[in-house]
Amino acid sequence: MNIRTDSCNLDFLSLGALVHRLDPGVVPVRKARSFEVHVSGGEYNVAANLADCFGLRTGIATAMVNYGIGELVQTRVRETGVIPFYKWFEHDGVRGPNIATVYSDRGHGVRGPIVFYNRANEAGALLKPGDFDWPAIFAGGVRWFHSGGIFAALSPTTSELIVEGMQAARAARAVVSFDLNYRAKLWSSIGGEAKAHQVLRRIVGHVDALVGNEEDLQKGLGIEDRGGAAKKGHLDPDAFFDLIERVVQQFPNIKLVATTLREVHSTNRHDWAAVLWLDGQRLVSPTCTLDVLDRIGGGDGFAAGLIYGLITGRAPDEALRLGWAHGALITTYHGDITCATLAEVEALAKGGSARVQR
Repeated sequence: MNIRTDSCNLDFLSLGALVHRLDPGVVPVRKARSFEVHVSGGEYNVAANLADCFGLRTGIATAMVNYGIGELVQTRVRETGVIPFYKWFEHDGVRGPNIATVYSDRGHGVRGPIVFYNRANEAGALLKPGDFDWPAIFAGGVRWFHSGGIFAALSPTTSELIVEGMQAARAARAVVSFDLNYRAKLWSSIGGEAKAHQVLRRIVGHVDALVGNEEDLQKGLGIEDRGGAAKKGHLDPDAFFDLIERVVQQFPNIKLVATTLREVHSTNRHDWAAVLWLDGQRLVSPTCTLDVLDRIGGGDGFAAGLIYGLITGRAPDEALRLGWAHGALITTYHGDITCATLAEVEALAKGGSARVQR
C-alpha cells in the first residue's frame, strides 16, 4: 500500500458526522440526574486521536449548526487540534437542524452498556455531494482519507457524499479507508441488512483499507462466514483471517483489513487483541486483559494507532501493536477519544505494565 511521503498539508482527513454523547456513568439513563458531555463521531474520533495523541495534522469534513450545542462541539474540536471543514446550517430555534445526541451509559459487571440515539433532523444527515470543495481541500496534499458506516447509514445523500470524497481522495493519491461500523439500530429504520449490503458494498469498492469485525463483514457486506469466525470465539484469529480472504476475493482493490478481537467476560473485564491483513501478510497482536472503564471508542483508538504507524513508516507488526495498545488505553478513560501520550502508547506496545511511574 503506497502512502505519500512528500510534503502534505494534512496527514489525515475524515468525513463524517459530529455528535454529542450524554453519559450518566454507571447509572442507567432512565434514572440519571446528571450527564457528562462527550463530543464524538466514529469518523471524527480517529482524526482527534491522531492529532491529540500522535501529533499528526488532521482534519474533519462535517456539518456544523449555528447554535449553542454547535459552539460546544466546535470548542472540543479545537481542543483536540483537528482542522475543521464545516458545511454550515442555521438552527430555527425549535426543530433544528441539530447536532445529534447519543445516550450511552457505561453499564457495570453483568449489566452491559445501553446505547440509543436522537438523530432527528440531524445536520450531518443533510450533507450531500457538492457540499465540500474537494479540489481545494486536497490541493495541499492529503496522505489518508477516512469515513465510516455510521455516516453512511444516516441518509441516501451521505453515502453518495462518501463516494464523492473517496473519488477525490484517489485522484489526490491519498490512501482511502473505511470503518464498516455496522450499527443495527441505524440500519433497521432504512431497510436493515439488505440496505446495508447495497450501500456498503458500493462504498467498499473504492477502498484501500477496511476496518471491521466479523459482524461488520457479515451484516454490513453480506460475507458468508464459512469458517465459523463468530462461533469459534472473538479471539480466534485464524477464523477471522479466513473471513478476510473471502472479502478480498470479492473486493480485490482492498490492500488492508484490520480489526480488534474482544472476548467480553463482563462489562469491565475484556480480553483484547487485534489482527492485521496487509497485502496477504497475516499479523496478530498480543492478547491482554482489560479492566474497562468506558468501552466506547476503543475500536477508533485501534484504527488511529494503526494508521499512525503506517503513515510514519513503522513496520506492519509495530503499527499493529501501536493500534492494539492505543485502543486498550482508550478503554481506561471516560469519553470516546484519547487522553494518552505517544510515549504511553509506545511503552504499552513494547510490553509495558501498569506499575506506578515515578
